[in-house]
Amino acid sequence: MRIEEFKKAIRREFGENLEHATPANVREFLDRHHDDVFQDRLRTPIVINEPKTTYEEILRDFFARVLDFPKDDALIMLWTMAFDLSFSSLEIHLADRFGALFGDLDSDR
Repeated sequence: MRIEEFKKAIRREFGENLEHATPANVREFLDRHHDDVFQDRLRTPIVINEPKTTYEEILRDFFARVLDFPKDDALIMLWTMAFDLSFSSLEIHLADRFGALFGDLDSDR
């Protein structure tokens, strides 16, 4: 996928200024995007051979490898990762905020 196609898909899904983006529909979009990008590559079993042992090492390896990707691929990969992490963080923040507002509803039962 080229960057122009990606931009059109994002704006079609969330609006020109991403005004329709929510934690739920961002996750759904990213899942669909991932399926579209990798559908042909995942026909064979996946073998996990990850020599890195910590999340920090995995992140360093990911960012080091992205530097060598073609420009459009790198931009799309980094943008989707940032979009996902930002809205995941927002979802956690909202859950904490509403949890505090409504208290623990299960304790009344």
